[in-house]
Amino acid sequence: MVVMWQDIIDLNAFYASPLGAVARRIIRRRIRSLWPDLRGQSVLGLGFATPYLRPFRGEAERVIGLMPATLGVMAWPADEARLVALADESELPLPDGSINRVLLIHAVESSEQLRPMLREIWRVLDGGGRLLVVVPNRRGVWARFERTPFGNGHPFSPGQLSRLLRDCLFSPLTTQTALYMPPLKSRMMLKAAGAWERVGERWGLPFAGVVIIEASKQVYAANPERLISAARRRAYRAIMKGGAEPAHRREGPPMLFKR
Repeated sequence: MVVMWQDIIDLNAFYASPLGAVARRIIRRRIRSLWPDLRGQSVLGLGFATPYLRPFRGEAERVIGLMPATLGVMAWPADEARLVALADESELPLPDGSINRVLLIHAVESSEQLRPMLREIWRVLDGGGRLLVVVPNRRGVWARFERTPFGNGHPFSPGQLSRLLRDCLFSPLTTQTALYMPPLKSRMMLKAAGAWERVGERWGLPFAGVVIIEASKQVYAANPERLISAARRRAYRAIMKGGAEPAHRREGPPMLFKR
């Protein structure tokens, strides 16, 4: 089955709606509980992560967003210098070990290059880097409603997502779930969202809308030659040093920023 990226317009419209605002608030709270302090860290949001990156901007050393070229891009932030760009998810325009934290949301369930994307994330994370993945829950109610982003693409169970991350040289650390409320637009349901979350957390209900897993990079089990060619590493080093290579030798997209 071919899984296509969702459209950037639909994603933005969802988060601009009352239901999307509630979903963003609930998921953002879970993300913040796992990453309570990012001072001095470089943070990358991959997929459609901009609704969840704003709280980190005044805290982290650097916050950037990359959106897959097939998804499209929307300016962010709206009132300042842009911190988001299009990218090939299988060839991120970042040097090795340049990122401390990666937030991956609205990406895993839709990517046609899932394992190459995860290998690229492994490459750009530093030795102590952490990856936080948010995906639709296979057993959840939200995965059954196509009118929300969490009802599109390929959903995962917690076990499936953990195995995928281990296969791609990550060590799952913490697994959580969120969005226990049904994806309904009624005011009564939206006002009761907090109560749904408390009940779901307390009783460990299986029908949460999303699975959230934090994982660390395995540095002892990998052969770097499998993840990136020597030619690409030389190209990235040349860019970082401010040099340039001839067009016929240059590999990989240009850098988004200088360290």
